Amino acid sequence: MLKFFEELDFQQTPLGELTLRRKVIAMLGNREVHEVMLGEEFLMSSLFHAVEDAVADLGLRELGGAACDVVVGGLGLGYTAVAALAHPSVRSLIVVEYLEPVIGWHRRGLVPLGAQLTADPRCTFQSGDFFALAQSPGGFAPGRQFHAVLLDIDHSPRRVLHAQNAAFYSTAGLTALAAHLHPGGVFALWSDDPPDAEFLQELQTVFATARAEVVTFPNPLLDHDSASTVYVARKAEAGRPEASSVRV
Repeated sequence: MLKFFEELDFQQTPLGELTLRRKVIAMLGNREVHEVMLGEEFLMSSLFHAVEDAVADLGLRELGGAACDVVVGGLGLGYTAVAALAHPSVRSLIVVEYLEPVIGWHRRGLVPLGAQLTADPRCTFQSGDFFALAQSPGGFAPGRQFHAVLLDIDHSPRRVLHAQNAAFYSTAGLTALAAHLHPGGVFALWSDDPPDAEFLQELQTVFATARAEVVTFPNPLLDHDSASTVYVARKAEAGRPEASSVRV
């Protein structure tokens, strides 16, 4: 018998009650969808991942196909990580995830992309606080810099999951992150809000270039398109001045 709703896992975490559930949507031809909830807050769904894909694609496109080492902030259902690994130029990928049960979902095969990520030798899961690591001297791996950091954790720079995350989106927080990037390295960020001129100004202060791209995608539940924002900022190349530009 087809189960139209199933709770696959429930965990108490430092951020609240974390739930992984699977449901079948009859109006979409009995399409199977996985969803993640944090308390009463909806975090992510396998029904919508165009913007998670775009974070990886827009960010890595800036590097022009050169071999690269990448950090993804936030594992979730795995779409940003899988989209990054689809680029042959990616030679290593560290996925930093604060909630250990989320890593467990992938290792236990409870989510559709788990087997793909755990089988890829380029991909490493790291249990930790992305924001604390980004602002620490040792960064994501002591002694290493990266070519790209792709972030998909908070709803936006203004709507954060935990109040302490807000400091990351300041000039000081972004400067600390930039120190862990190679010259010419890229920072890309998902936001569920429209482009934010104030945050773009923060990016301009730290990076050589910054832009915000609106990504639209079909929403079959609402029968119209939805939209999110991807910010892409690039650090100056070695020996080049930090002449900043902002583009929306």
